[in-house]
Formats: sequence, C-alpha cells, structure tokens
Amino acid sequence: MLSIFPDKIAKRALYTYFGVLLVISAAFISHVMALPFLVIGVMWVSLFFLSTAYCSKKWLPVPERKFLGKLFVTALSLRVAWALFSYFFYIWHTGIPFEFSPGDSLWYYDESVANAHANIGDVFRYLFVDADSVSDSGYVFYLSLLTHVTGESVLLPRLVNCLFSAATCCLVYRLAKRNIGEAGGRLASIMCCFMPNLIYYCGLHLKETFMLFVLVAYLERVDDMLRRRKIKVWNALLVLFLAAFLFCFRTVLGAAALFALVTALFFSSTQMMGRTKRTMVVIWALLAVFTLMGGTIQNEIQSTWEERSDNQARKREEQTSRGNQWAKYATGTVMAPMMFVMPFPTMVDVDEQYNQQVISGGNYVRNFLGGFVLIALFTAIFVRKNWRNFALIGAFAIAYLGIISTSGFANSERFLLPALPALLILASYGVTQLNAKTYRFLKIWYWIVPLMAIGWAFFKLGSRGLF
Repeated sequence: MLSIFPDKIAKRALYTYFGVLLVISAAFISHVMALPFLVIGVMWVSLFFLSTAYCSKKWLPVPERKFLGKLFVTALSLRVAWALFSYFFYIWHTGIPFEFSPGDSLWYYDESVANAHANIGDVFRYLFVDADSVSDSGYVFYLSLLTHVTGESVLLPRLVNCLFSAATCCLVYRLAKRNIGEAGGRLASIMCCFMPNLIYYCGLHLKETFMLFVLVAYLERVDDMLRRRKIKVWNALLVLFLAAFLFCFRTVLGAAALFALVTALFFSSTQMMGRTKRTMVVIWALLAVFTLMGGTIQNEIQSTWEERSDNQARKREEQTSRGNQWAKYATGTVMAPMMFVMPFPTMVDVDEQYNQQVISGGNYVRNFLGGFVLIALFTAIFVRKNWRNFALIGAFAIAYLGIISTSGFANSERFLLPALPALLILASYGVTQLNAKTYRFLKIWYWIVPLMAIGWAFFKLGSRGLF
C-alpha cells in the first residue's frame, strides 16, 4: 500500500498539463489565454503536484502534532500569499480589489458594511426574521460581525478566511485518518493544503471558504460521534448546530449533509456502531431532521427540488441565447456520470471568462485526481468491499453532486466546490490502493484527461461558432 504521492505520477501529471496547454494554444491560437492566466495555470499545477509529492514523502515520519503544525503553517502561508497577491492583481486588472465581473462578492461586501454599522440585534432580525431566504443569511451575518471588528477593509476578512481554510486542512486530516488510515489521512490533508481551488477562494469575498470550514467540521464531528461508544450531549448539540448553520449558507448543502448522516446511520459497519447506539442516534437524527425541515428551510428545499428542471432549462436557454448553441445538450442525464471529475478547465479565451481562466489549472488538477476517485470507488465496492466505511463521506458527495447535476450549474466550479474535500479523501484512498491492476487503469486515464481538456475547449469555441 502506498503512503505517498509518487514523484513519477506527479511529473507525468505536470508534463501532461504542459502538453495539453501547448496543443490547445496552438490549435486555437486566435483564442489563446493571456500570459498572466497562462503563468497562473502553470503555477497552480506545479504547486499542487510537485509540493504534494515532496511533502507527502518528507512529512511521513513526522509525529502527528508536528505534522499538524507544519500542515497548518504551510496552508496558511500559501493562502495569505495568494490573498495578498490577488488583492493587487485584481486592482491592476479591474481597478477594484474584486475579481473580474464581480457579482455576489460585491453584494456580500456592501451588505456587511451596511450591517456593521447597525445594532447587532437588528442584524439578527434582518438575517433570520426578515430575510428573503435562509441561504446566504449565515455568511452575511458572519461577515457583518467580522466587518464590525475589522472595519470596511476588504483585505482583513480575507486574511481571516485564510485561517479557516488552513484549519479545514487539519479537520480533513482527522476525518480522513479515521476512515482511510494514517497515511491516507496525511495525504488527503496535504492535498487540501496545496489544492488550487481551496487557495483561490481565500482571495475572494465569497462564502465558499467559511462554508467549507463549517461543512468539514460537521462531517468530522458526525464521524466522531458515530464511532464513539457513548454519545456526548455537547457533541450531538454541536452537530445539530453545524447542520442548521449549513442551511444558512446553501439549503441543498444542508439537505445533503443530513442525508449523509442518515445514510451513515443505516449503512455504517456494525463494528462502528452497536445496535443500541444506532437506535438512539436514528431517533436523534429523525428529531433533528423534523426540526430543521420546518418553516422557511422546508419551503426553500421543496421549491429548489420542484423547480430543478425549470432552472436547468432556463439556464440552458440563457446560455443558448448568448451564442452557446451546444449548451442545450448539457442535461442532468449527460452531466451526472461525469460529476466525480468535473469541472473541466477553461484553457481558451472566450466570452471574457477570466475568472475561469484564473482557476483553470485547479480544474485540471481535479480532472486528474478524478482517476484516483474512480479507483477508490471501484476498490471499496468490488475489491475490498469496505464501502460501508465510506458511508458518510460517499453519501454526502453523491447526494450533493447528484443535486447539482440536475441543476443548471453542473459545470460551475463554485457550485461543485463543496464536494471537493470528500473527493480529495477518496482520491487519497485511491492513491494508497494503487497496484499493478489499478495502475493500468491510471495509464489509460493519462490519455483521458487531455481529451477532456481539449474536448472542453472545442465545445466552448464550437458551440459559439468561433471556428
């Protein structure tokens, strides 16, 4: 069993990226990405694969406490560096310290500044009584409290988010360690540390960084609760609070989190949960579901589910009206089988999609790691038959990605992001299970990844009639 990310695979992934970038740039030279985006893409891919291979080997013999310290400091340093760089990078290119074509981020900032000068009681009422929806209310409330302390600074809240993102890496280690072992846990947390998509959001004013911290904290606490012989009241209350808080970020995220809990209760191995404990937790979970599913939250979930087909059709019509003629084929049936490896990287300059070009290297990393996710699923289901050990993590990833695949945002990196920590844990397990048979599949995957990237560039340009 492997305990590290092999140098050979890391270098192959990097060379493949260079090759794909060269082919796409030469084939679609009239739509080649600008130099800053090319450099950032190379930086992301090099940082992830070379650093993951190096640190997974270097930190393997390090004691746990020292390992967590190195992990946290490294993750925090990278995130702070990117937050500072992106702050001035966006000012240089857009004139303001916000990403290209900012939407939600500017709204979050304006709302937090307005609420920061209001009475805290009024902020509570605004968010949880008079708010139009539950989604986003949690992040606006958190950001308002933060702005109340830091003032109207744009940079300081992002630096605080860097702390939460670094802490998320440590939580992933604890969650993964209990599910896939010490070596797998370290590898998963190192992957989180260097994952471009997780670093990228530390330079934005969006909710994703803090939302992922709450999500991973919830999954980690649920996993801990299920494995203990006795349920601690405070831990159960914390799980309930975190679950409720998730609904205040994105209602479908909270629903997927509760689904994962219920699934884990029924399918976790008997060794993990005795019958008496299982019965008690089932009763508690049902009470929690009935409590959280009341009122506004229930209405939002029901509305989202009932309107999923209309939302997808509306999104495709909007894309088609903008000239993306092939978007109508991106239905839930087509997108669902690919959800473990998406989103695809935008490696061409089209429709001024500069934000997608900034994170294109990170999306390539996700595509490459998708092969290890598939190896993990195959091994757990058909080889080792220990899929029950992944009931919590797998149920959440499948439920959330399943919901997104039926929406109009199946290839939206931002909407797919919440599943990333779970997928990184599965990818780490896939790496640890590499053998002669699974490596043969990986050799085939080396060729599939370039086809996905080149095919996506062809789709983007061809659907707009640009060649």
